[in-house]
Amino acid sequence: MTEGPIDFWFTMGSTYSYLSVMRLDGVERQSGILFRWRPFHLLLILQEMKHVPFADKPAKMRYMWRDLERRAAIYGLPVKVPAPYPAKQSVMANLVAIVGMGEGWGANFVRAAYRRWFQEGEETGSEPNLSASLRDVGQDPARVLPLANAPAANERLLAETEEARQLGIFGSPTFVVGEELFWGDDRLDDAINFYRAGQARR
Repeated sequence: MTEGPIDFWFTMGSTYSYLSVMRLDGVERQSGILFRWRPFHLLLILQEMKHVPFADKPAKMRYMWRDLERRAAIYGLPVKVPAPYPAKQSVMANLVAIVGMGEGWGANFVRAAYRRWFQEGEETGSEPNLSASLRDVGQDPARVLPLANAPAANERLLAETEEARQLGIFGSPTFVVGEELFWGDDRLDDAINFYRAGQARR
């Protein structure tokens, strides 16, 4: 069995990450495995790849919304689609999440922001989602937002993005066990099985 947490790499503009974000608490309780939340700036990596998914592909986007709706139903998660997309200020949500991870409330903020995005239709990274999600988790936007806009937060986000790039991550969510990448919410069980067994298995 692998030691330590599974790294959960995500970006706040990712639609499919909603499914993972909203259920990881329960997965941790059921599996006994911890996850380390790693926000990063996926758009930078996608731009390098000259690839921006869904936004300019109407048929694929229609499929995405229906697929999210179906998978949310499987997990018992409420969802209201289509949600505002693409999230134009998602980098700001990533910066707030970076600050929160350092202070211990980051995962709660991410859950609150995704809930408002996919259940209430408030675009992540923009107002009112940003400030309301901070208040939802007991944080003062007047204190946190300047920290998120400070150079230190941006440097940390870029450092995390560089680590993701070096790992070969190209999508969100991605689960990392050792050097093994598992891309997509639907690969979470595979990541857990690999974590336990140290190898792929049936």
